[in-house]
Amino acid sequence: MTTLLGFDFGTRKIGIAVGQTITRSATPLTTLRNRDDKPDWPRIESLIREWAPSALVVGLPFNMDDTEVDWSPRVHRFARQLQGRYGLSVHLVDERLTSIEAHRQLAARDRKTPTLEAVDALAAALILETWLGEQD
Repeated sequence: MTTLLGFDFGTRKIGIAVGQTITRSATPLTTLRNRDDKPDWPRIESLIREWAPSALVVGLPFNMDDTEVDWSPRVHRFARQLQGRYGLSVHLVDERLTSIEAHRQLAARDRKTPTLEAVDALAAALILETWLGEQD
């Protein structure tokens, strides 16, 4: 079994999920708030040590016309930083509509407005499951 961590990168917060290759499923873990406009590297490092993933998956936001969003260079930079800091393979995957789907799933489950933290963590799980589903 191979463990992976998935990231829903945002300019203010980052949703994180854990998944594995056998069932190709993922579970939301947490949402971290950025500090001084930077990722919370100590908490990310702690999660990487705890889960010991073999690779990381980062959602790359696209517009509906298949172009990357205007802030996607920040996502690419985050992915490069993850790879440089932890020496792990980092895979980018189209995350289009994952936050909307996460919000829909949580609202249907609880029948109330979900917290943004819950949405981001579930979006990270959906991003990771998208990547897992694309693997042969």
